[in-house]
Amino acid sequence: MTRGTGRGASSGAPRSVDVARLAGVSQKTVSRVFNDEPYVSAEVRRRVLEATERLGYRRNSAARALASGRTRSIGVVTLGTALYGPASLLMGVERVVRDTGYALRVVNTMEGDPAGIAGAVSSLLDQGVDGIVISEPIDEDADHARTGSAGSIEGIREVSPLRLDVPVLVLGAPPPVTAPTVLTAGNGADPMARTATEHLLDLGHMTVHHLAGPQRWYAARDRLEGWRRTLAARGRDVPPAVEGDWSAASGYRAGRELAEAGDVTAVSAANDDMAIGLIRALTEAGRRVPEDVSVIGFDDVPVAAYVTPPLTTVRQPFDAVAQEGLKRLVHAIENPDADPMPTTDPPVDLVVRASTAPPPPHPPRRTPPAHERPTASRTDGGAPGPPLANGGPPSRHHLS
Repeated sequence: MTRGTGRGASSGAPRSVDVARLAGVSQKTVSRVFNDEPYVSAEVRRRVLEATERLGYRRNSAARALASGRTRSIGVVTLGTALYGPASLLMGVERVVRDTGYALRVVNTMEGDPAGIAGAVSSLLDQGVDGIVISEPIDEDADHARTGSAGSIEGIREVSPLRLDVPVLVLGAPPPVTAPTVLTAGNGADPMARTATEHLLDLGHMTVHHLAGPQRWYAARDRLEGWRRTLAARGRDVPPAVEGDWSAASGYRAGRELAEAGDVTAVSAANDDMAIGLIRALTEAGRRVPEDVSVIGFDDVPVAAYVTPPLTTVRQPFDAVAQEGLKRLVHAIENPDADPMPTTDPPVDLVVRASTAPPPPHPPRRTPPAHERPTASRTDGGAPGPPLANGGPPSRHHLS
């Protein structure tokens, strides 16, 4: 086997001088094209880029950082979770960052670690990132996040803001941040919750019950507040919300409780998984969906269209949020003296399927499931005895 030696060996990686030779320009011109400098004609730029692609030339990131003062990398702080919302948003960010030509550096935080965001940001700054995306859905600084009667969160201590020297994009509700540019995207949970609630009211339901997410999550608070404000604006009663933990199991537990309330005709769940568990519990209790109780979810998880009945839900625009936010962040990185790009909120996407319908014509009455119904023949001729005391499901925590 022969091995190439010397500078002209064909087996060596291509260099900028090779790009210049193939494009018929000087190395300085190649550098200007790579650094996106002005005063380079479109024709010359095209020849340089075609030569770069033909040779498979890869620029040295360290040399590029020294020349431009930027590493062309974006850091992301995100909760390490497999939950559909945060995971889908991170995937959207990864796709968009790759398309912008920037490198992506991700640092995961852990739930229950109040110092997690600050530590993650510090790690990314040490790596020299040009901008940071914070996708942190949990308020780790809430000593005791409790929702009062007006929907306000109480018991949250004041914390010092994070101080950064690079532009920041916050997806969702922002933690306190001080930076040259602070951009926000994806904080539209309130209008989406309003759309879900109005859909049920417009079908004719007198009010809507709410299965809330855990109140340490910003999105859960926003969806709770959007539901509450919509009912108040329409002059409807605001029943106590039931709090779950995003899981189908917590939705099932809440559904067992709500099935016992004869006045429940519509429920808005803060995510699809809880809605699916809720429907299972209602069905087992003899409450038909949607004939007796309408249920709407939030997210539009892939399975939502295939459960029984197919779930009406509000689809979250994860890719659109990532696309819009990253476009504005890259603009702030590359144009530090320019005004921020204007933002546009994507329209609310209500996906109407078969789990919502007008309310029943008469006040709902619980139909006992088969195992609770009396047998067809009785020997004593008497009526069934009273239900056992404390025979129902355990009560869930209410947000009153």
